[in-house]
Amino acid sequence: MIKDILADAGIRMGKSIDAFRLDLTKIRTGRAHPSLLDHVMVDYYGAQTPLTQAANVAVEDARTLTVTAWDKTMVPVIEKAILESDLGLNPATMGTVMRIPLPPLSEERRRDLIKVTKSEAENSRIAVRNIRRDAIHRMKELAKNKEISADDEHKGEDQVQKLTDSKIKEIDSILSDKESEMLEV
Repeated sequence: MIKDILADAGIRMGKSIDAFRLDLTKIRTGRAHPSLLDHVMVDYYGAQTPLTQAANVAVEDARTLTVTAWDKTMVPVIEKAILESDLGLNPATMGTVMRIPLPPLSEERRRDLIKVTKSEAENSRIAVRNIRRDAIHRMKELAKNKEISADDEHKGEDQVQKLTDSKIKEIDSILSDKESEMLEV
């Protein structure tokens, strides 16, 4: 039973870290990356569709993205969606290909983005700690119902704490990598 609780906690903590990584891809670092446009939605024949399902997004160089529409009639719609997104990007259209230069980030903007990144990391740490709390609570319930011994409960709690510590270290590592990436000029 303890193994099941540990496995469940490990899976849930892993999902929290994956969600943290996904949130970080949405934070612009000044470097071109196709995932930067993942959350942009376009009106594709009456349905709101992710940009990646209406066009090909690629990296041309370190500061330029290219978006190639699969349908020529979609070019103005895609261009409008990118302009209206909260990213502050201005695509330059040539036929079905749009080049999107990423403006360099100012030092102040970088500091603001680092604050946002730290906030996301703290939210992720809180999620991991909540999962730890749930796992320990389940072990206490098992001990209370005499399904496991008190020694097993304490060993299980120690294992959950070690798992939590390793996941928080992983979050801190991801955060420091992102911070160093954001501070690169």
